[in-house]
Amino acid sequence: MKRNRIPTVLIALLFAVAGFGLMGCSKKEAPPEQAPPPVTTPEPKKPVVQQPLSSARVSLNSALAPDFSTMKDPFKPYAALVVGPSAPKKNRFGQIIPILNFELSQFSVKGIIIGLKENTALIVDPTGKPYVVKRGMEIGRNVGKITRITPTYIEVFEQYRDEAGKLKKNTTKLMLPKKE
Repeated sequence: MKRNRIPTVLIALLFAVAGFGLMGCSKKEAPPEQAPPPVTTPEPKKPVVQQPLSSARVSLNSALAPDFSTMKDPFKPYAALVVGPSAPKKNRFGQIIPILNFELSQFSVKGIIIGLKENTALIVDPTGKPYVVKRGMEIGRNVGKITRITPTYIEVFEQYRDEAGKLKKNTTKLMLPKKE
């Protein structure tokens, strides 16, 4: 009796699935037939009439072409051309550092520390802010490099371009004031 029961359950299940499947099917009407698009015939092309060339005509390409040798470069950044005191200077890593916003002549040396490994110096900017500097650091508006610190002075090497575009090299010594 158990053998007969399993196939009957399966058959009943199949009929139920088929019935649900047929419920979803309904007869749909076919869409109305569409008329084929009208056939257009291409219009005949008109023949091209060539005009005779005149020797008095000037070539348009040479007359309208601008002379770029006398014009400014439109892609050159304007901000690089105008550098004012309000624009903060950045070091080679892109960091804004106040020590780069003053001229070298505006700094004063307050002290030099002679060490075993390297010498350091204490300098003060015009606003009164002190900085401890060592060899290799950048200082000044022209991004000069400190090349040497001795017991009496700090040597700074600057390399920059002036307004005319010429490369200028300058070595400046910031002296430690003598004791009175």
